[in-house]
Amino acid sequence: MPSMETFLQSCHGALKEGNTDGSPGFHVVLGNEACDLDSMVCALVYGYFLSKTLDSGKTPLAVLNIPRAEFPLRTDNVFLLRESGLSQDYLVFRNELDLAVLHRAGRLDLTLVDHNVLPSSDSDLEGAVVEVIDHHFVERASSPSCPITVETVGSCATLVTEQIFQKAPDVLDQQVAQLLYGTIVLDCVNMAPEAGKVTPKDSQYAALLETRFPGLPPRAALFQSLQNARFDVSGLTTEQMLLKDMKAASGEDLKLAVSVIYMTMEEFLQRKGLDEELCTFCRRHGYDLLVAMTISFGENKEPFRQLAIYSSSTLYREEISQSLEQARNPSLSLCPMSSPYSQIKAYLQGNTLASRKKVLPVIKDFLRDRESRGRYCGNAEDIAREAGIDEESMVPPTPMNSLVEGCPLDNGLPRISAEALVEKFSKLANEAEGTGGQ
Repeated sequence: MPSMETFLQSCHGALKEGNTDGSPGFHVVLGNEACDLDSMVCALVYGYFLSKTLDSGKTPLAVLNIPRAEFPLRTDNVFLLRESGLSQDYLVFRNELDLAVLHRAGRLDLTLVDHNVLPSSDSDLEGAVVEVIDHHFVERASSPSCPITVETVGSCATLVTEQIFQKAPDVLDQQVAQLLYGTIVLDCVNMAPEAGKVTPKDSQYAALLETRFPGLPPRAALFQSLQNARFDVSGLTTEQMLLKDMKAASGEDLKLAVSVIYMTMEEFLQRKGLDEELCTFCRRHGYDLLVAMTISFGENKEPFRQLAIYSSSTLYREEISQSLEQARNPSLSLCPMSSPYSQIKAYLQGNTLASRKKVLPVIKDFLRDRESRGRYCGNAEDIAREAGIDEESMVPPTPMNSLVEGCPLDNGLPRISAEALVEKFSKLANEAEGTGGQ
């Protein structure tokens, strides 16, 4: 029986048994919440690598960061597992164990792959993180107790392959190599430079895998099969399409989802009752905003990207739209498209190299800036109170119902900046002090 399958069976068995009897616990390898092919393969392969090399006493466990019920939506994941001769029956999913309980009991070590910071919903697990391997923008502070391997290569699987080649090359066999190779080839768009994904390191380790395992499927054929599987959204509901490849981001009072949609924007916007479906999706999952990034490919296999923003709030929709339109690192080169729905803004994305990996940092910067502005405005109110200014003399807050689509108050009162308020309060406070001193 293949070693990877033995490892997955042991994961499944350890989970069923609860790994009790006073054992040290689990060393969980956790991918990101999108659970795309890169995230899944890195969790499985690095967990398998730890099972061969780890000496901490904790049981290595590869965990996919979605509920089991959502796995069939990851059609390329399902395809590569099947092609590699692995059963999905032995996979372990996030809803099948309680990481927080394990952590509170001191029985959890956590390695993050294909992401380097935990979402706010998992912030209580931060103390369990002992290693990070990722290819996204670095958001984690370095720590002597937590080795970080972050490099903006095309695929996180490239970094996992590098670690195995350097530390324990015997771990690699045909099956493991096919998982890693298929992931690198798909993430790097068949290693095509014009797609803007592949780096020299991706090419280096793809070539090393080809050399060591000449029985791997031909690169172009494997890429096309995986690409076809990923873009197969036939029969999926709108909700399933959004969940298929989704990541979340949140601020203090704003939660949004960023979903990759595998069709053109024109096809997406033509779905019957789309605005109602997006409203239901956001309400059901607790999102205030949804950013949908569509991707398709032309005759020359070059990516074609479009972007849509949905929110029932005009304010939220306009804020994120303005932020993405004005983004410079990278510039998305957005050009407005017609949309049949007032609550959906659509754009052609001129910068076809700006994938979600590059857009997410822009969105997170927007959330941070928004929080900073909120705190600044809050400070202005504090200054007013300290200066003895009657609250009734201040500009009243915009009523909540002014955020409803089409409300007469949509345009609001004349805009007064926080800076102007602070300057006015300071002037009044100084005048009050001057009068008191006479």
